[in-house]
Amino acid sequence: MSYRARIKQLEEMHQSLHKQIDNMERNHPHVEVEKLANLKKQKLQIKDEISKLNRLQWEEETQRVGYGDE
Repeated sequence: MSYRARIKQLEEMHQSLHKQIDNMERNHPHVEVEKLANLKKQKLQIKDEISKLNRLQWEEETQRVGYGDE
């Protein structure tokens, strides 16, 4: 799977978690704190993975173009 495809997949997962968390916080004031914390942790892990893949993609593209030859 290409970086772009994986990043897109992760971004969709991140957005889905964001909506789920937002819904829980707005509509369920007595939500399980642990469940909400786990969802937020998952969301953060996905965001970190997106950042990592963006960096790797950028590094690969700059290597191909030759910016890393200085």
